Amino acid sequence: MSKPIIFIGPSLSPEKARRILEADYRPPAKKGDLLRLAGLETVVNIVGLVDGLFLQDYPPTPIEVYQLAIKKNMVLVGGASLGALRAVELEKFGMVGIGKIFELYKKGKIHADDEVAVTFSEDRQVLQSEAMIDIRFNLFLAQRKKIIDEVTKRTIAKVAKSTYFPYRNYGDIIDQSKKLYPELTSQLEAFRSYIYVYRQSLKERDAIRLIRYIKELSSNQQHNNDNSIL
Repeated sequence: MSKPIIFIGPSLSPEKARRILEADYRPPAKKGDLLRLAGLETVVNIVGLVDGLFLQDYPPTPIEVYQLAIKKNMVLVGGASLGALRAVELEKFGMVGIGKIFELYKKGKIHADDEVAVTFSEDRQVLQSEAMIDIRFNLFLAQRKKIIDEVTKRTIAKVAKSTYFPYRNYGDIIDQSKKLYPELTSQLEAFRSYIYVYRQSLKERDAIRLIRYIKELSSNQQHNNDNSIL
């Protein structure tokens, strides 16, 4: 049985992913990538979709992902980023959704594609912008730790959401917030100091959950195959 194919980066680097599972890690998916897999006669029967292109190229469309999801003996798993979006759209056709971001989309807590959209370097290792969902996550953690209050949390989120996604970064968002709401300067600067040290990523957490899910799924399939040989 061939290794699972997983489209990943920058939510989780392939290097980190391989510490969990040895798989065929491919760059963020673009239009046509999953359709080609759907048309192949291959023994690969587990595909993970985490990241896809948003700005640099067209992402895989729902109908394209659907063609792979309904393929016989195929398990298609999505989460963390574009994978979460497509999993919500195609869950009724058998696609498996994993992670908190998938749940937030499914429950209607978030809606827009730009919540997970980012830009990144060609080697998919370096983020050039921050995902809105990760900004919300870090604001939530900062408020819970009493670094900022509810008003400051909502203010930063509002400014971030109004910024076109390729230009979302903490430095510029905080600077713009200070210009618009100078009375919050003290807390905004406290958040700046905090985020540069304690930044976390909900997208990375969900990507790790997806890799672990596929690892368990792959292990179970291998076990069943071994038993069928005996």
